[in-house]
Amino acid sequence: MGFFKVVLILLLVYYLFKILARWFGPRLFSYAVKRTEREFQQQFEQFQGQYNSDQSKVGDVSIEKKPTSNTKTSKPDIGEYIDFEEID
Repeated sequence: MGFFKVVLILLLVYYLFKILARWFGPRLFSYAVKRTEREFQQQFEQFQGQYNSDQSKVGDVSIEKKPTSNTKTSKPDIGEYIDFEEID
């Protein structure tokens, strides 16, 4: 008799869970989608604010030059480069 009680309780819990999932599942999913949409919207607005603040007026011309740096100085004690070819 104890085995049948356990099986009956498990079946009851399973079907109860299925019914509750059908009722509350779509609402929970809809809530999660709306929340995610709000977060993306906030991030997009924040990005747009940064982008618009960096932009100057349309038609303005600005020239930005790269800084000159002398990082390409070669050292004489490095040696010479040898290109090896593979022989079959």
